[in-house]
Amino acid sequence: MDNRILVVDDDPDICKMLLRFFTNYTPHYLLDTAASGEAALQLLTKKPDLILLDVSLPDINGFNLVARIRQFTSVPIIFLTARVSDQDKIRGLSSGGDDYVVKPFSLGELAARIDAHLRRETTQKHQDQVAAFGSVIVNYTAKIVTVDLQSLDLALKQYQLIELLSQNPNQVFSREQLYEKI
Repeated sequence: MDNRILVVDDDPDICKMLLRFFTNYTPHYLLDTAASGEAALQLLTKKPDLILLDVSLPDINGFNLVARIRQFTSVPIIFLTARVSDQDKIRGLSSGGDDYVVKPFSLGELAARIDAHLRRETTQKHQDQVAAFGSVIVNYTAKIVTVDLQSLDLALKQYQLIELLSQNPNQVFSREQLYEKI
């Protein structure tokens, strides 16, 4: 079974190197790459098994992105960054990261760390079904809608309406159809 890894890094050379390494040497991984936090949130719908995350991204700080990701998934997150201070390492692990690897790094060691996290994760895999629409995140498992990290206090019918519309993009419903479905 192939494991899906989401690489979130705005450095195209790092992404190419990781893609080449995991394609040639450890072919049981599928890699998706995102150059920004917003792109990473969109790719979470592909249900990655592990996330490699840089701290310095063009649109959001990696530490803050972890907080958003942790709202709806518990997959292992390994920070892969050039930030070397103890304070950054502590902040990364405290913000929700599971590991912290400093650039430059050994590809072999990174692969071993990924394997270790995935071994632990397969024993207790829990991943919510989610969809991200910009700053709006719909967690279908927990039945929660968040906007800019703030949970909305919705009545059941309101949530059901959002769920139906978000799962059927570009589809128009009549009032009667909405009544039937909800």
